[in-house]
Amino acid sequence: MDSIEYDVVVVGAGPVGGFLAQRMSEGGASVLILEEHAQIGRPFQCAGLVNPEAMSLVGLESTVLTPIWGARIHSPSGIPVVIGNEQDIRTWSVCRKLFDEGVVRGAMQSGAEIWLSSKPLSADDYDDHVLLSVSTPQGNQTVRCKLLCGADGAHSWVRRQFKLGRPKELMIGFQVEVTGYKGESGRLDMYTGSRFSPGFFAWAIPSGETTRIGTWSKPEMMGEKSCEELLDRLRSEPLWKDRFSECREIGRFCGPIPSGMVKRPMRGRVALFGDAAGLCKPTTGGGIGPGFRQVELQVPNLLECLNRDDFSDTAVNEVISLLSPLRREQNRARALRDAFLTEMTDEELDDVFTVWSRPEVTDLINQIGDIEHPIPLGIRMLKDVPEFRSIAKRAAKAVLWG
Repeated sequence: MDSIEYDVVVVGAGPVGGFLAQRMSEGGASVLILEEHAQIGRPFQCAGLVNPEAMSLVGLESTVLTPIWGARIHSPSGIPVVIGNEQDIRTWSVCRKLFDEGVVRGAMQSGAEIWLSSKPLSADDYDDHVLLSVSTPQGNQTVRCKLLCGADGAHSWVRRQFKLGRPKELMIGFQVEVTGYKGESGRLDMYTGSRFSPGFFAWAIPSGETTRIGTWSKPEMMGEKSCEELLDRLRSEPLWKDRFSECREIGRFCGPIPSGMVKRPMRGRVALFGDAAGLCKPTTGGGIGPGFRQVELQVPNLLECLNRDDFSDTAVNEVISLLSPLRREQNRARALRDAFLTEMTDEELDDVFTVWSRPEVTDLINQIGDIEHPIPLGIRMLKDVPEFRSIAKRAAKAVLWG
């Protein structure tokens, strides 16, 4: 069977795959996107937050449902820390279907092609190309490319097919979309405590006329509890059950959250991007921002590799080395998260919230805090807030990696 040839095949038409295809096409490469589902943006397993930096790269403000400018963070016993002001938007809650469609549309306008309801069946890498067998609605097709990119999520087929390792950390998240939640417009709620989200936090994020309510944790920390049970406990907690009393569920989503970049996200003519590479943030689980940053960091060098047709070990190692800042940032963020959240008991968390709720500390959070970039605030609190110096040993790696 004759093969169809492209410079680049991107597996996965999520936002990272779409943005990667756009940047590659803008650089002059011929690009094919393979998407196993019949439509873009469904299903999605994400809280739907896009930071201003990522939004500026794609200009899809039309997909915003609610600007998020603040948060109410609750300790296990209910101590609240209220932060943010309406003039300082920290992130955007978007319609993921419209956002994903917009990103992929940008790729197509730049010259990329897309095959829907299509997925790779097999792939073999050779010295000068990668050969794929692809299942499509028109039957199996043979596709030849110079570079294969896996942007196909936490369960990446590309990562498994080419044995590119596993993310260091895998969390699991469960989320429902509801009407009737009694929250504040523009301010998300975060809930901590071992009963609802062991080692992590639960959330309620405004999304236009609905609210996305979810919880996440590590499977090994959940004991015999299911994700649904954790979320039910959150909604029935006497401290805030009134907020959930009129909620009507209209959708639910569950999926893994891979964090901790795989050791080698590229080998030869095969590269991983976004969730497939384990790029979700350890502090929030967000993957769009880091995925976009990876694309911006690596695409110029990958285009050079394509132009020279050079995917030697030396060239590939240069591409991988560009991700060192992202890897270091992930490691520091994980160390701070563990110190301030994951490794704490509920009683210790209550003590921390007592300090956070003091006006001078809340002011510090408002000045430096950033939901997408928490490291500067964490380091500053370790240095400037005496009560947190006992945590310094736990966070020593974060400080040393600085």
